[in-house]
Amino acid sequence: MNNIQEAANPEQHSMTNGGAKIVFFGTSEFAVPTLERLAAGPWRPAFVVSTPDAPAGRGQEVHVPPVKRAAVELELPLIQPEGLAEGAERLFPPGVDLFVVASYGKILPPELLKIPRHGSLGVHPSLLPRWRGASPIQHAILAGDEETGVSLILMDEAVDHGPVLKVAKFKNAGLTAPELTTRLAELGAELLVKAIPEWLAGKIAPQPQDESKVTWTKLLKREEGRIDWSEPAAIIERKTRAFAPWPGTYAFWQRPGGELRLMIEKAAVAADGGPAPGRAVGTVFVKDGRVRVETGNGVLEIERLKPEGKTSMAASEFLRGHPDFSGAVLR
Repeated sequence: MNNIQEAANPEQHSMTNGGAKIVFFGTSEFAVPTLERLAAGPWRPAFVVSTPDAPAGRGQEVHVPPVKRAAVELELPLIQPEGLAEGAERLFPPGVDLFVVASYGKILPPELLKIPRHGSLGVHPSLLPRWRGASPIQHAILAGDEETGVSLILMDEAVDHGPVLKVAKFKNAGLTAPELTTRLAELGAELLVKAIPEWLAGKIAPQPQDESKVTWTKLLKREEGRIDWSEPAAIIERKTRAFAPWPGTYAFWQRPGGELRLMIEKAAVAADGGPAPGRAVGTVFVKDGRVRVETGNGVLEIERLKPEGKTSMAASEFLRGHPDFSGAVLR
């Protein structure tokens, strides 16, 4: 059964101000700026496709996709099919000119890709063919990519495989995953709305991706957030940014009263962090009032942390309440 919510009959939206009937597919927060830009200009979608509401988190409360909330606010017709299997093409009105897809979360089957006369444009948050797959933003941070951006592709049956129409690049320095997501979402929205009239007018020549340069990402797992202090400080610092807010980066402090889990929310590589003979990796020490940890290569300075069951705080504040933290060995 399909979860369908409509602000109006999709067939009544047969033509937008731009003269093209567009259907938008999206689910996550990344897709919202693109939907908003489309709706605000001459390319207002005929209707929006998002994934169904679903339980999430420990309490299994029903999670409403950000794109659904945006579509309702924009008074756009919305459908939330549970699947796009055989027969799903009947959900779409006749005469669709273009699909726009941004962080939808499901693969569009070949039958659907054949529907729009001008194809399906995908907004992808990486410089394809680098970082195809489920978590390109996090992997760009983990790899320390100095340059990142968004790619606009003509979608085909394979994941993130289609030829590239346009890209937009910028230098990436010190951003967390949420910050980078916001930046790329805005950049992708701008790239798309500028490209649509050129694409419909036949002024863009798609460029095939170089398959020899493909890199893949994977879904993140909770256990990846646990810090391995034998890794270099630079790698651990990247993880604190890439894994925010989930799965987060964490370590354990074994205290006389029991084990305490610490979420390391913000950190930096200490500029003066040379190795200390005899100091084991994971050892906490204080220098100039700053909380530091010995790593496999360099020193990590902890700026903010969150003890399990407590609120986020500056590392210096935690140290004042736990003076025995200096000298602890984290694992």
